[in-house]
Amino acid sequence: METYSLRSGTTPLFVSLPHDGTAVPDDLAMRMTGEARRVPDTDWHVARLYAFARELGASIIVPEYSRYVVDLNRPPDDTSLYPGQNTTGLCPIVQFSGQPVYLPGQEPSHDEVVRRVERYWRPYHAALAAEIERVKSMHGHAVLWEGHSIRSVVPFLFDGRLPDINLGTSSGASCSAGLQQRLTRVLESQSDYSFILNGRFKGGYITRHYGRPADGVQAVQLELAQLNYMDEDSFAYAEGNAATLQRVIRALLEACLN
Repeated sequence: METYSLRSGTTPLFVSLPHDGTAVPDDLAMRMTGEARRVPDTDWHVARLYAFARELGASIIVPEYSRYVVDLNRPPDDTSLYPGQNTTGLCPIVQFSGQPVYLPGQEPSHDEVVRRVERYWRPYHAALAAEIERVKSMHGHAVLWEGHSIRSVVPFLFDGRLPDINLGTSSGASCSAGLQQRLTRVLESQSDYSFILNGRFKGGYITRHYGRPADGVQAVQLELAQLNYMDEDSFAYAEGNAATLQRVIRALLEACLN
């Protein structure tokens, strides 16, 4: 199986969905707990939510494999993105629930983590970097949009209920002030969803690493509370709710092209 799919577009917008994958190799699944085999911490259905981005001429990259195999939005040396806070790592051994991913004694060794980085992490990031350069060469700049989602309540990671829409720009470092202002205006103009800028989710490794406005690459992370477009227990997609949310996402992506 290929480790990712990439569709190149015609505009400066590039959508990355690094936690959409659900595949787990059979030999790895055998070492996981029954709950972890459901890959509950997937950013469920984000590729479906963002499918309309092709109409905007966006490039889109989507992985095949679960974040439990390797987390594409973590640095390859596994440095914590949120020091002092609970989080999950490059090859997670704990779920967002705080429960283990692996059966006792079945956690990956250092050498196994290195192999997973080479097999799954590096190809995705090589493709990211190459597509960013292609887009920049065509348009003189690129806007990398990181699409994510998460359960609305995850006590292991944060207190209380998340806002519906969580924008991250690495505290303004990963995109221009102008783009951040346009995105904020879009959210202020709607009343269906609560939102926050640079709250619990300021942007993961991809946003922080690739977002370099001075070099012509802007990056933004959008973390969505899943209850707005799906059932968080069954993981079922809610078509009507999703369509309402997609209108806001579309407005945000269009603001990136202005």
